[in-house]
Parts: sequence; C-alpha cells; structure tokens
Amino acid sequence: MPEWLNLLHNLFFRYADRIVPSKWFLPHVPPADQVTLYRGRLSIEIVSHCWNYSHLLAYNLSSLVNHPPQDIDVTMTVFYCSEDQGTVDMLEYFSGFEVARIKWNWCQLTKGELLRRAIGRNKAALETKASWVWYIDCDLIFHQGCLDSLAKSLQGRCDALLYPQTEQITSLLEDENPMLNNGRKPDLIEIDPSQFHTRSIPRAVGAYQITHGDIARACGYCNNIRVYQTPTNHWRKTYEDRTYRWLLGTQGKAIEIPHIYRIRHIAKGRYKKGTLLSKIRMFTRTTESTFGEKRSQKK
Repeated sequence: MPEWLNLLHNLFFRYADRIVPSKWFLPHVPPADQVTLYRGRLSIEIVSHCWNYSHLLAYNLSSLVNHPPQDIDVTMTVFYCSEDQGTVDMLEYFSGFEVARIKWNWCQLTKGELLRRAIGRNKAALETKASWVWYIDCDLIFHQGCLDSLAKSLQGRCDALLYPQTEQITSLLEDENPMLNNGRKPDLIEIDPSQFHTRSIPRAVGAYQITHGDIARACGYCNNIRVYQTPTNHWRKTYEDRTYRWLLGTQGKAIEIPHIYRIRHIAKGRYKKGTLLSKIRMFTRTTESTFGEKRSQKK
C-alpha cells in the first residue's frame, strides 16, 4: 500500500465513528443472548506483542512464573520476529519454565506484520479457543492474585468488552533506571510494588481490552479493515484500538481487577535512538505524563 494511501486510510479511521456506520465494516456483532455464559473454570488467552522491549517482557513473563493463577487456565501468546534477538532470547529462556495452568504460545511474524499490531491481534482472535481474550502490551505485570480475581469477575458475563478500573504505574523511567536494567538479560525478576501508584483507566484502551471469546472468534480484531491488516515497514501508532471499540459499539465496561502493574518509560524501543522523531516522542510523552499526573491529583 503506498504511503500516501496508508496515511489517508489511517486518518479516515481515526474519525470514522463520526462519519459512517460501523456496520459498514463489521455487519454483525453477536448480541448478549448469543454468546456463551462461561462459568466455573475459565480459560483466557493473553495476547501481547514485543518489538525491542524484551527488558519489559521479562517482568511480564516473570509475573506469571512468580504468581501463577490457581483458578483460571492461561495461554500466554507473544508475537515477535526473529530480527529482535533480545526478545528471541527472552522467549527461549521462559520456554524452560513449566508452570501449572500456564501455556506458553510464541508466534513468529515477519517484521512488517509485527509492526502493525492489529495483524497479530486479529490472528489470535480468530484462532483462539479461550473463554476470554485479553489484548495487552508487554509492559503489564500480573501480580499476586490478579488473574484469579479476574476469573471471579468474568463468571457468567456476556459483555463484548471489559477493562480494569485502575492500574498501578511507575513514573516515567529514564533508560538507565535500575528497574529497566534488571530486565536486560533473560532472568526471573520481581517488582517492588512501593514504586508504583494508582491511576484510573477511562475506557478499554490498548493494553486493557478484554473481550469475550465468542466475540473474538466472530469479529476478529479490525478484521475487515485493510489498512490495519497490511504489513508496514515501521511501527504504526495504534489507532486501531479506537476503531476496535467503535466496531464493537462500546467503550467497554469497567470491572475490578486488582494488582495490575505497568512500568512506564520515556525511551521507546520502536523508535531509533537519537533521531528527531525519537526526541519529539520523548518530549511528548514527558509532557503528557506531567499533565496527566496533575489531573489525577486534582480528582
């Protein structure tokens, strides 16, 4: 797809919810009375992508080894590509851990497919066998009791889209911060919860989209939108998150899921260090974080 056409499509779908009906691109979303009310022992597929973030993926996967769930079966799906050696090494290391109720599922994509996050999410959605699917980012940490609490909250629900009410986050960490350095090599690591603080989540945003398995299998993830299913030569901003909510016709419903932690960092692994784009992104993230913290303190 030519770059000008890609930009035009991206611009259109950023504002499509104000222009055209979502049924043009997703004619049928199964209504509540047509989805399975899963009860008892549930299964969930957690879907992640990793590109140059292996030092954060170390915390993500360590949390499943350190705090394995008791009441839910988890398939941990990670999309990656062979060009990211750090992630390849990290996945190989964690493949050596056999954890009850956890199934590792490493899925290799081409770099072009990986850099368009909706491609992997769509593939996982259409193929999942799980009761529920949780699309995350690789910087999420499931601490003690998190997934078992989720299992209780999901009992007998028919919602198309859910998300946690709150998260525990760090301040924006510099690249040399010890917390980030601890994950630079494959190892089993743990966080210090005292370094995190609580923040509310307003809707089912990127890392916090939990969808019913029947909805995932029927709808995919922006399955019918070509631009979001086309490989690209560089990382694309994840505007498809908003499109996904528009297609399902909901911003999601908040549920209580305690002990979710997220490590925030200034430097983005997907942007080449030292470039003008990288510097602009770092300035933007720092500014947004500062104003976001001030808004949270006022509430």
